[in-house]
Amino acid sequence: MNRAEALQRVQDKQTWDVAIIGGGATGLGAALESASRGLKTILLERRDFASATSSRSTKLVHGGVRYLEQGNVSLVREALHERARLCQNAPHLVHKLTFVVPCYRWWEKPYYRTGIGLYDLLAGRHAHPKSRMLSATATSDLLPGLKSTGLCGGVSYWDGQFDDARLAVALARTATKQGATVLNYTPVLGLITENSKVVGVRAIDSETNTEFSVRAKSVINATGIFVDEVRKWEDPQRESMLAFSQGIHLVLPQEFLPGETAIIVPKTKDGRVVFIIPWHGQVVVGTTDTPIDKAEYDPAPSEAEIDFLLEHAAMYLTRSPNRTDIKSVFVGIRPLVRRSKSQSTSKLSRDHTIVTENSGLITITGGKWTTYRKMGQDVVDTVIRAHNLQARESTTATLKLVGADNADATEPIGYGYESSFESLKLYGDEQPLIRSLIAERPELGNVLVEGYPYTRAEVVWGIRNEMARTVEDLLFRRTRLGLLSQAASQSAEAVVKQLLREEGIISGI
Repeated sequence: MNRAEALQRVQDKQTWDVAIIGGGATGLGAALESASRGLKTILLERRDFASATSSRSTKLVHGGVRYLEQGNVSLVREALHERARLCQNAPHLVHKLTFVVPCYRWWEKPYYRTGIGLYDLLAGRHAHPKSRMLSATATSDLLPGLKSTGLCGGVSYWDGQFDDARLAVALARTATKQGATVLNYTPVLGLITENSKVVGVRAIDSETNTEFSVRAKSVINATGIFVDEVRKWEDPQRESMLAFSQGIHLVLPQEFLPGETAIIVPKTKDGRVVFIIPWHGQVVVGTTDTPIDKAEYDPAPSEAEIDFLLEHAAMYLTRSPNRTDIKSVFVGIRPLVRRSKSQSTSKLSRDHTIVTENSGLITITGGKWTTYRKMGQDVVDTVIRAHNLQARESTTATLKLVGADNADATEPIGYGYESSFESLKLYGDEQPLIRSLIAERPELGNVLVEGYPYTRAEVVWGIRNEMARTVEDLLFRRTRLGLLSQAASQSAEAVVKQLLREEGIISGI
């Protein structure tokens, strides 16, 4: 991906088949779907790809055990099938992770085994390995950081784990290889309408403050938590379709839960689900489900949310974490489609919704990371029908993402780091290209911060090939250092700034 070349294509004043507003999971999935079907596609993102909700997930590719209790069987079945596709199409970024439901009352094992057995059934042939009941000893062996007092055993099953921001970058690059033009830091300022029909968008390059117009046969509003903002450009009185739910995650040191097995707390005292998950050599605890009034890019955690997660982690872990143990906190906002104004956010559906306005603007929102591909297929199908576009059949169900061509899809890769180059496995078959940077300049093999695997070569690669423009892009989304440790991220800032200068990037964004 080259930003200068993408901007040049914008200046050509061509008419696009599809213009997509928003570069999160939904927009990127739509861009890949559209381009791979032969449609001339452009995507414009206000900030960086996946810079809002899409880089702040619970890092799970899953059907959603909790949705079974809500009776949303169709969503679970669809998500489980998409989980299997992602494991095949991006094995360098997605891997199987064992979860255990710890049971401290005698009836819990058969109760949870029944529910998770249905999860297996919905997954069909992809439910391998299948769930099983565990003795107390087997549960403790899998979860060495788990409290053993009163433990009756557990129920194990598997789901997928992934790196959300790295997957977003892979989607952007794969879409580009399929012919799409994608641009970050190009906010859309408004819609272009003629005869009451949307025929394009007005945008601006944030780096140069240069405004430009993009004419398109169709426009997709895939702005996640900001879709109502775009919809109201046409009609300020238009009723909002979203309710917002904030979810926070705490990052703790690995010693709180050693090993490669995750804990799921299926029902807290207020009916939520909490995960305690090994990820990139640390432990992630989340998430909350707190109703909020408005969407913003950089939401802050509340004290009550932090206390809630610490309290529930302490119920299950041998060592009770406190605030001084927290290495980082990250916060995302879910776009939930409101069915009635009285519904609590925890009960709102995670299904996606597509709305076609009279002007031809097509909005897609809701959904979840796991089903991004199906969301992209559904919205592009809608665009093709609504605007009578000529396109090929969808191939994204089997389309390998960048880095996956020679990666092994049969063995789980895990995210435990044992050496300074372990993070390179996230690049799949492009690892040799990054190692060649180190061969040319050995100092690029140095890590950004001791104790974390990310190398200077990955920063250079992100600048040259992944459209990274800022320190934040590189520390929070091309590498994940910013999410793993606030202190380590601050220590790395000077090195990253220097590398950006050396590569000629002084964006001022």
